[in-house]
Amino acid sequence: MGTGTSRNADGGLHGGEEREESLDQAGGQLYVSLKMENYKKKGDLIPHIYGSVPLVGSWDSTKALSMERESASMWELSFVVPPNHETLDFKFLLKPKHGYMPCIVEEGPNRLLTGGTLQGDARHARLALFKLDNEEVLEYRVFIKADRVSPFDLAASWRAYQDNLRPSTVRGIPDVSINAAPETGHENGSSASLELDLEHYVVPAPSTSANSGLVYAANLAENPRSLTSSGVSGDRPATIKEMEVIIPDPSKVYSGSGMVESKSVGTFSPLQKQDSYRGLFVDRGVGSPRLVKSSSSSTFSFDLKLDSKNKNSMPAAAGAVAAAAVADQMLGPKEDRHLAIVLVGLPARGKTFTAVKLTRYLRWLGHDTKHFNVGKYRRLKHGTNQSADFFRADNPEGMEARNEVAALAMDDMIAWMQEGGQVGIFDATNSSRSRRNMLMKMAEGRCKIIFLETICNDERIIERNIRLKIQQSPDYAEEPDFEAGLQDFTTRLANYEKVYEPVDEGSYIKMIDMASGHGGQIQVNNMSGYLPGRIVFFLVNTHLTPRPILLTRHGESRDNVRGRIGGDSVLSDTGEIYMKKLANFVEKRLKSERTASIWTSTLQRTILTASPIVGFPKIQWRALDEINAGVCDGMTYEEIKKNMPEEYESRKKDKLRYRYPRGESYLDVIQRLEPVIIELERQRAPVVVISHQAVLRALYAYFADRPLKEIPHIEVPLHTIIEIQMGVTGVQEKRYKLMD
Repeated sequence: MGTGTSRNADGGLHGGEEREESLDQAGGQLYVSLKMENYKKKGDLIPHIYGSVPLVGSWDSTKALSMERESASMWELSFVVPPNHETLDFKFLLKPKHGYMPCIVEEGPNRLLTGGTLQGDARHARLALFKLDNEEVLEYRVFIKADRVSPFDLAASWRAYQDNLRPSTVRGIPDVSINAAPETGHENGSSASLELDLEHYVVPAPSTSANSGLVYAANLAENPRSLTSSGVSGDRPATIKEMEVIIPDPSKVYSGSGMVESKSVGTFSPLQKQDSYRGLFVDRGVGSPRLVKSSSSSTFSFDLKLDSKNKNSMPAAAGAVAAAAVADQMLGPKEDRHLAIVLVGLPARGKTFTAVKLTRYLRWLGHDTKHFNVGKYRRLKHGTNQSADFFRADNPEGMEARNEVAALAMDDMIAWMQEGGQVGIFDATNSSRSRRNMLMKMAEGRCKIIFLETICNDERIIERNIRLKIQQSPDYAEEPDFEAGLQDFTTRLANYEKVYEPVDEGSYIKMIDMASGHGGQIQVNNMSGYLPGRIVFFLVNTHLTPRPILLTRHGESRDNVRGRIGGDSVLSDTGEIYMKKLANFVEKRLKSERTASIWTSTLQRTILTASPIVGFPKIQWRALDEINAGVCDGMTYEEIKKNMPEEYESRKKDKLRYRYPRGESYLDVIQRLEPVIIELERQRAPVVVISHQAVLRALYAYFADRPLKEIPHIEVPLHTIIEIQMGVTGVQEKRYKLMD
């Protein structure tokens, strides 16, 4: 303690010496903190302390005081010594968990603490050595600290510790239980404890995660409805009778009255207001009303039922996303309430890859979206062994069969939209104007079509995509000869090229050489509405450059230990150990990736976790801050349950839409994370994201294509790194657990 002043009974001031005397008279006591640290400690040996009175009696090892585990590597014991025992004589010992094994006493002389000062040489004061039966020597770092404490300061220190669970230096002294970090500059053994082999830390990913990179992407698309309704297994092709469909005449040119003839690239038609509506309320928190059209008027009434199965309900989104969706539904033509993104392009141009990414993005935003792949329909009906001749334009049987399955897929997609679906991704070559006319005729008055044409002129990318196609597509699963498969696909591609007609009709987006990641061009024609605008913005920022994205929560914080939500606390000792292990991991994992970057939230627990990582730029995102708990910030869930039972039950009922009073819901978090997702898609170098549980659940759900309703329940454990590998084959996941 510092020398300071105090006031005596008659109002005079005492100096420092007089204050020390007053402490003794007031019963001042010696507070002692003993710590031991070892990263290679045997799991069945527990550090203890034994010695003379007043610690324990008669140097009896059976009465030794057990040290408490403070972190994975640190053990601690704090106690107060009465004034009449200024000298302590003690030693450390290791006591086996099993009583029948002998204790191991530290080597060297006894430790003597006199008046708060440790006697003996400095090295003995810093280290404790234990010799095992096999001559192995265990080495512990030792921290010994003593302070003189008045009864008043002692009581204040206890209160501070109970409130903060960390040193608060109340009245100039440390708390009774010290959780301070070891000396600055010590690496906490991170280099030794993190093996060079990173695979040592790999743990299985959850079985529900979508490692779409391991599955041919088209196979993840929707199954034909006729197969589902009649119970036909996807293991065999369906019969003609099971998949019968009426095909519109492809040669009949579409001339719907709603067609806009403008061919100017990049222009947007104004929205036309159809009706006037009153009484709109958009709030996706729990208990917020849905919009239901009144049968007797053009206004909307409120339906307080939270039935997610209502047809044509608003998307499960939040804020601007929901408001824009409602505006599009009310102000646009009836068919604009449903959107069909129809892919166009030659084979091996990345159509299915684009369809999968777009489907995942729209689902994550809360729009009910499904991917319909015509190739999957064709394989289920006509088998997988169709040669290149099947795809010739002058093969009438092949043309009829391909138009038939295209019409079947379109019919399924429109039927799904009429039942409440919002966005359908129609994945096929659709390379002729007659095919596209057929699709527009089927969609007339039912849904709005936007053509999405992918054009690639980079021969290297085309060749890579062709080889991936031969390796992954079920069309060539029974072809053992790669070169034979390559020749057949090349011939098929030539058949398409002979009759290919670029899109110049209707509403369309053209992606030209966007796959390379080195620039490109996007052309937009006859586009309007919030959702089409978001789609264009997303596509502008996507590419195929492979790179890893590492997601991890901050190290354990003080509030984690106390079970409190929100807050802005610092790391616990365990969190500080993870902080250094993470830095070591990142250094090894990204040692050849000098262009990588580290993203954190603006809260100190993520900034501290990132602090030891060197050599990479660090970017703080407010969008990565933890979910705002509003008035519940700093509370435990038990306190919420006791003091705010209605809020507790509302959250329990619907964690996705539940909004903390004056705070956020998971849907709100998703909305503010959209710029983060766009930037992650745009990045071409690895990114390490250090954030919080709710935020990482939402980010992970995007990459793993998990339904919105699952987001609040996704497991994102502490001290674990989730590596998302982005690339042309899709998304793959690997998890590393650095600490238990």
